[in-house]
Amino acid sequence: MILFAFLGVVFIFLALGLVRTQVTARRLAGLSWEDLLTKLEPVETEGIAAVAAEYLNPGRSQMGMKPEPIWNMIGRAEGLSRMRANSDVLIALATYAQRWSLDQGVIVAEQMRRDGMALRRAVVGIGLGMTCGYGKGRVPSYIHEAASAYYLMRLRLLALYGASHSALYLSLENAL
Repeated sequence: MILFAFLGVVFIFLALGLVRTQVTARRLAGLSWEDLLTKLEPVETEGIAAVAAEYLNPGRSQMGMKPEPIWNMIGRAEGLSRMRANSDVLIALATYAQRWSLDQGVIVAEQMRRDGMALRRAVVGIGLGMTCGYGKGRVPSYIHEAASAYYLMRLRLLALYGASHSALYLSLENAL
């Protein structure tokens, strides 16, 4: 009986998360390009890039940085929250770019959606590890994954705008 209750709670949690994601995506899809840029929250771009570089380009020492410094480099819980919020805006900006670059825009938007899902999974893992201790040993890996997913989303979006709409590229780069 307890197992069914637990599974029910998990199902409800997942369903609410899916509904929230869909509502957010629909709301952002109706905004203008300028409005989307104003939705972007500032993040620790250099710190995120450094953490992502360590994760995406492994060297002999797979964990060169310790957990506390990487947590600080991404801006701690506030930075993680901002990355999560920005991920939806970045996807909306990629979807917006489909207006003038349909083929490439569709592909990049889908890649960014996958990166966004990786970011969400990592955020959940970090939250579970830090609040209730479930998977606490994996938290540094989740931090690396979150930073890497956000970093890739940012790079993909900038490359898309650089290739398809250079007039907006500089404004986007400054906003990011």
